[in-house]
Amino acid sequence: MNTGVAGFSAPDARGVFQGLDAEFCRAIAAAVFGDSSKVRFVPTTYQTRFVALQSGEIDVLARNVTQTLMRDTALGFNMAGVNFYDGQGFMVPKRANITAAKQLDGATVCVLPGSTTELNLADFARREGIRIQPVVLSSMDEMTAAYQSGRCDAMTTDASQLAALRVSALREPEAHVVLPERVSKEPLGPMVRHGDDQWLDVVAWVLRAMIEAEEVGITRANVDEMRRSQDPNIQRILGVTPGFGKALGLDEAWAFNLLKQVGNYGEVFDRTLGQGSPIGLERGLNDLWTRGGLMYALPLR
Repeated sequence: MNTGVAGFSAPDARGVFQGLDAEFCRAIAAAVFGDSSKVRFVPTTYQTRFVALQSGEIDVLARNVTQTLMRDTALGFNMAGVNFYDGQGFMVPKRANITAAKQLDGATVCVLPGSTTELNLADFARREGIRIQPVVLSSMDEMTAAYQSGRCDAMTTDASQLAALRVSALREPEAHVVLPERVSKEPLGPMVRHGDDQWLDVVAWVLRAMIEAEEVGITRANVDEMRRSQDPNIQRILGVTPGFGKALGLDEAWAFNLLKQVGNYGEVFDRTLGQGSPIGLERGLNDLWTRGGLMYALPLR
């Protein structure tokens, strides 16, 4: 897990991790063990996240991490799908009167090390022919503190994180603005190690089941009732038609359990990042494909 990015994975007042990624991990636990609480969260930093997965300290890396070719190949990870489509952005103080990222010529920009964000920042400056001085900080907390103190003219990371930091970490959220440009594609999602093929299947199909359930209208509130549906697709998802749990090495109620205990993708998005949360993000690209978004599950059959 991330050490603390509101909306994705951050401890609440009781020290319990909440957010889109935290809920996805609970969904995996519900599918595998029948109990969403049977999960151990291991906070990682940008420097330690990949080592933790490679070494076997963790079984799945779910902390708003970008999926790339080199992480797939050189680092030895398998991508289990995209649970959030994002893009890198910039946040600046309103008083700076900056309305476009190109106006950051000569600016100092806070950025995290060992991330695609750092590389994208250099690419953006080179592409636009502007000069940007990166200020590399080791954690999100350090970066936010440096930005608030005026050490940096701007800060850059995934736009969703900037939106979350603006409302959860800055003293005066209304005094800051996230610029409209997105300077990269950041498909975020869970990763597992190469060679863990059955585990990859489980993690990937948990995500797909959550997306498919939203599309067909299965929610935490109606999942028991939906078991009586005559729709063959719903019967397959909820284990009424047997064989699909067995194919994954799980109980036939694997998807029923995760949907009853955690909910479908849209429910989780709404309460962690969307209109039911303090962050208030629009679904945008993360809406279902039937509503103009990119969320599209492979057939569960």
